Amino acid sequence: MKLGFARLLAWLFLYALLALVPLGLALSIERPAPRGLLIELGAMLGLLGLGVLSMQLVISGRHRWFARGMGQDNLLQFHRQTGLLAWLLVLAHPLTLFVGDPAFLSYLDPRDNLLRAVSLSFVLIATTFLIASSLWRVGMGLQYEWWRAIHATLALVIVANGLVHALLVDHYTADMATKVSLAGAIGIPLALLIETRLLRPWRLSRRPWQVVSVDEIAGDATRLVLEAVEHGGMPFQAGQYAWLTLGDSPFSVQQHPFSMSSDCSQPRRLEFTAKHSGDFTCGLPKVAPGTRAWLEGPYGAFSIDPSAGRRAVFIAGGVGITPIMSMLRRCCTEQWRQQMWLIYANDNQDAMLFRDTLDSLADQLSLTVVHVLASPGDSWTGETGYVDEALLARHLPKDDGEIDYFLCGPPPMMDQVEPILRKRGVALAHLHSERFDII
Repeated sequence: MKLGFARLLAWLFLYALLALVPLGLALSIERPAPRGLLIELGAMLGLLGLGVLSMQLVISGRHRWFARGMGQDNLLQFHRQTGLLAWLLVLAHPLTLFVGDPAFLSYLDPRDNLLRAVSLSFVLIATTFLIASSLWRVGMGLQYEWWRAIHATLALVIVANGLVHALLVDHYTADMATKVSLAGAIGIPLALLIETRLLRPWRLSRRPWQVVSVDEIAGDATRLVLEAVEHGGMPFQAGQYAWLTLGDSPFSVQQHPFSMSSDCSQPRRLEFTAKHSGDFTCGLPKVAPGTRAWLEGPYGAFSIDPSAGRRAVFIAGGVGITPIMSMLRRCCTEQWRQQMWLIYANDNQDAMLFRDTLDSLADQLSLTVVHVLASPGDSWTGETGYVDEALLARHLPKDDGEIDYFLCGPPPMMDQVEPILRKRGVALAHLHSERFDII
């Protein structure tokens, strides 16, 4: 996702400032007498770990006011990296203390204090499980819905346990002012998590949607059309996405992100297209028209501005074409006259989505469509292989600073194409990316 350097620095500074709040409170209100170097370092690592963990709750909460314009792709990657940092801090905290003074081993001794030993051991094990299950969820056999529920529950318990531990240690938090300030600072992210999981679904319950059509389409996918029930729908920008829940209630562990593939000029009637790639998406063809649905959104900053009057290059892989379809349909509605190029990569012809619609849009817009197949059949006469430097050179004009680039697809494709575009001279400000690896 495009992100200005100044905005990035400002956002990172704000994040660091907020993550340092527990450490700052401990050192600024009433500082106790210093102890050994390793002991003080271990304590500081623990307070910093608590701050980073609490910020994880904020980053993952899908708050519109937080990091506006950052894009889900950037936030998701940042959340993963800071999660690893938090895990390292959580492990380094006790290890440094143990080296500084072996007497701290008593904190994990159930004979000394059973509740304390169990709760602290739980934090260490649970944080490790959070990281492992996030990195290797599929290999561990965890269904996406249950992973999300477990992830949120463990995160809440871990941060709450960390807060209680910091308050009960009674060294940097011996005075009441520090205790109250620290509890208030950590209480805000905890409250935001509760808002995300409880209050937000309650608000969604007042804005129901209804499934009006379900169609299996070419490309091993299902097209789902939803209509708003007695409300104004969900205004969105072409390229954005929403979290979809099907069923009688929005209070459900079954919530999945999908990009709108319809024109954003119709906010009361939204179209989603999903590849059959998991339990939830494979079950979509069985959804009956009339089924209640709930939408949380819109989210994302992956969108095009038709009023900008700039040329555009779209590079999509597989189901990554869905937000781009919304952009192209919007351009058609706005009677876009600028040149556009679409490079669409798939495994084979059967995997292509919207092939006929893309042909129609190419006739209505100044759009050049290039299909690329990794495993083509004998009858295929188009491009084969993968989106590489040579293919882009054959079909795209030389960048002159007047072209916006939109990339959406699986991480391997994105990781290959982004450096190629940078090598071709594309500025980061003109490069928009969205990775489809949330589920």
